[in-house]
Amino acid sequence: MKRSLVLAVVAMLCAGCAPASHTPPAPTQRSATPSAPVSLSAGSGPQAPGGTVPPTVGISWDRASEDRAVDVAQKAMADFARPSVEEGQWANDFARWLTPQATADYSAVDPVNIPASRVTGPARLTVDEANGYGVTAAVPTNAGTYTLQLLRTGRDAPWKVNRLTPPTP
Repeated sequence: MKRSLVLAVVAMLCAGCAPASHTPPAPTQRSATPSAPVSLSAGSGPQAPGGTVPPTVGISWDRASEDRAVDVAQKAMADFARPSVEEGQWANDFARWLTPQATADYSAVDPVNIPASRVTGPARLTVDEANGYGVTAAVPTNAGTYTLQLLRTGRDAPWKVNRLTPPTP
């Protein structure tokens, strides 16, 4: 009898400690109504007001922009392709050409593992006339041609390397 009384008390205590079960109210369903007309895809109509897209989104290409991009690509690749340079010196020299993201991405690179040791020709740009903020440069080295993505934040902002892609075997 005493044992069954203790079990009953324990069962009541446990039931009192357990959270109460409740069912959340069912969500109300609303039909979505657009607040503005939906724009069409490129193949089905205009996306920009008036049906045209600005040709360069704020920065147009000129010879000076191209010259500066080529110069940065070549100098950045020259600083990158130095596997015999001490790691700290290599990182400091190379970082001046990089975006903040690229600086973080390449901070763990050990220059000893870089197969290229010199630039062997001029950089060649692939320019997208509609994008004055970015360009791709192909830079030949003794280990093959590296592809560099360069970005800038404005017409007078310096070009910075955002990514290097090694040659494909």
